[in-house]
Amino acid sequence: MTGASSGIGEATAHHLAGLGFDVLAGVRSDADAERLTAGAIKPLRIDVTDHASIRAAASSLTAPLAGLVNNAGVAVTGPLEFLPIDELRRQLEINVIGQVAVTQAFLPRLREARGRIVNISSIGGRVALPLAGPYAASKFAIEAISDSLRRELRPWGMHVAVVEPGAVATPIWSKGRDAADTLLSDAPAETEERYGDMIEALRKQTANFDTEGIDPGEVARVVGHALTADRPKTRYLVGRDAKIRARLAKVLPDRAMDAAIGRALGQRKRV
Repeated sequence: MTGASSGIGEATAHHLAGLGFDVLAGVRSDADAERLTAGAIKPLRIDVTDHASIRAAASSLTAPLAGLVNNAGVAVTGPLEFLPIDELRRQLEINVIGQVAVTQAFLPRLREARGRIVNISSIGGRVALPLAGPYAASKFAIEAISDSLRRELRPWGMHVAVVEPGAVATPIWSKGRDAADTLLSDAPAETEERYGDMIEALRKQTANFDTEGIDPGEVARVVGHALTADRPKTRYLVGRDAKIRARLAKVLPDRAMDAAIGRALGQRKRV
């Protein structure tokens, strides 16, 4: 699996080891590799943006692969009007292109075992919030790629599942806020004038996600089900907030959903 150094990835590595899997935990640093070396968990150095790294990791395997969990990811946020295009490219390179590159590299070993693929998406892959356009775009893309891949691999009995958590208590939130602060500090003055109220409202709403979101273990258990169940789902919503947002998106017309999100963020009409 990729992105095993913290949060959902680390919890999933330990959970799968507890289920009896020999887990290859993808990490990028020596410190994370040392910390995760335990029992059935073996660190695997891999950077999803480095094709040489991906090839080296894949070529190190000597046995069929029962499953692949694509979890590596970052969250780029900010108003699209002023978003540096290189930041959008970085978001898609890590969260989308990197996941496809890893999947391509490991598919031969997965095919040998008719293994399964689990892609970690987000409720953001169904409902795109303002200021989260880059992140949501990457997760919408993962949803589409997962559907296409599942249908392509169906003749070989290989399943692809998508896991869609809501707010999870992981470092991605604090990292995302720090990155957003850096982007905003370099943004044009109009950014604060046009989006300052919205940014502050969203910051308040997400302030406690990294401590008060659902435990990463809940997501890990869902990943375990997707890899072991006789009839795994194609999609797994995880967390009360994810289920509420998915339900609202299903029943509300787009404009009504826009208005509901706007009210939640205290948006007001501008002249």
